[in-house]
Amino acid sequence: MSWFRREEKPLSSVAHKHVRTEGLWHKCEGCRNIIWKKDLDENQQVCPKCDRHFRLDARSRLRLLFDDGAYQERDAELVSTDPLQFVDHKPYRERLAQAQESTGLKDALISAHGRLEGRPVIVCAMEYGFIGGSMGAVVGEKITRAVEAACATRQPLVIISASGGARMMEGAVSLMQMSKIAAALARLDDAGVPFISVLTDPTTGGVTASFAMLGDLNIAEPGALIGFAGPRVIEQTIRQKLPANFQRSEFLLEHGMLDAIVPRKEMRAYLHRAFTFMQPQPVTAVAGVAAPAASSAARL
Repeated sequence: MSWFRREEKPLSSVAHKHVRTEGLWHKCEGCRNIIWKKDLDENQQVCPKCDRHFRLDARSRLRLLFDDGAYQERDAELVSTDPLQFVDHKPYRERLAQAQESTGLKDALISAHGRLEGRPVIVCAMEYGFIGGSMGAVVGEKITRAVEAACATRQPLVIISASGGARMMEGAVSLMQMSKIAAALARLDDAGVPFISVLTDPTTGGVTASFAMLGDLNIAEPGALIGFAGPRVIEQTIRQKLPANFQRSEFLLEHGMLDAIVPRKEMRAYLHRAFTFMQPQPVTAVAGVAAPAASSAARL
């Protein structure tokens, strides 16, 4: 006989209440405070305590900019053809399929048109969750078509960058997008149509070296990492310690590489004021313009 006797119900018969807390809280890397996800969502993914700007997906950015969050997507059918049949740890086609499934996008950019404070505009937003927001042939083609449509309709253009740079799985094809987009933007500039570049965290590599720094205005969100090579690569190359805020938007503004730092909550109003100044007589049409018959896809 056992030397003890259980007087209460066995533990197995006691009901346990499970409360799901995973994903309901976020830790801010700026102030180290724990934030309720609902408060973060209501504050446009900005920490209510220290104003640190969390990364935002492309769809959310478009909803925040366009009137009533309504917009019409452009060139959504474009997909990569894997021109190099690239394979590293896994085939590039497999990486594309996984990214498409996780984001619901065909590639790392959404091109759309709609109204911003009543003004017709064209906006391209990069999706960092799609292979690091890398720029391949599809991203380059969609931006080029958006620039050509802005030129044809005289609608102002906004490009929101969030990217690790050119997509290495497409090799020289991805690098060619830099000059292709730059040439299209030169034509837009000749036509006198406004283009504002919005740099968010992070904007690096070939994106920084091309269209991200070619705006009539180059503006950034607070604390965004912006540069070509990363700070660790630079430190290893020059064998010197870099300033604590090196390549952050505040550092770049101080050194003349940016025109302004605009908090996320003020972005809509800032863009509206800027376009009103640059284009006092806005166009009235909203309908998109199809890509030219000789599509720039043939030019890679």
